[in-house]
Amino acid sequence: MAKPEAVIIVAGGRGERMNANIPKQFLLLGGRPILMHTIEAFHRFNNSMPLVVVLPSAQISYWEELCKKHAFTIGHTVVAGGDNRFQSVKQGLSVVQLPALVAVHDGVRPLVSSRTIERCFGAADAYDAAIPVMDVVESIRQVDENGSKALDRTRIKTVQTPQVFDGELLTKAYKQDFSPFFTDDASVVEAYGKQVTLVEGNSENIKITTAIDLQIAEMLLPVLNR
Repeated sequence: MAKPEAVIIVAGGRGERMNANIPKQFLLLGGRPILMHTIEAFHRFNNSMPLVVVLPSAQISYWEELCKKHAFTIGHTVVAGGDNRFQSVKQGLSVVQLPALVAVHDGVRPLVSSRTIERCFGAADAYDAAIPVMDVVESIRQVDENGSKALDRTRIKTVQTPQVFDGELLTKAYKQDFSPFFTDDASVVEAYGKQVTLVEGNSENIKITTAIDLQIAEMLLPVLNR
């Protein structure tokens, strides 16, 4: 019997690289906050999946106002995050009922496809840990104190979310002490000693960080085949 599925959507941005006055997850995409599109992507995939949204405590009341303003009715649990992403994921995990396969997703990746989500959950069900990646298409160079050198781009992947794990494994991994080398959930799980399986992501699954990213997402939103 397949394990239940759950998702933790981490949305702790402040919009600094957007030069925006409001956090980037609340910026409008297609007339509604980005975070709403992200929640909808997982609700479309599995409308019975528990949805946990982690926000800075100071932003929760504003999010509640936005949900009322936009008549957003998809049920979700809001949790106050910590001082960094590591602590915020731990806070989200504290309200997830286990056993379950748990996805962790960036709140500002609203264009993730159902096929990507399906691949990640399927691989995590088989191997306990799975992340979506994409091939690198541009040339890559490594810089050090002696200059730079070209790298073989066929051996490099860019990493996306959702990153999906057996929930009990993820919970144990997050009991480790924080390290600055923990750049995502996969790095936390690998430090705990578990190998991560790579699956194909989708090229539209961009992380909206800059104003240009938002413009690209506006163009992609109406034409994406979810």
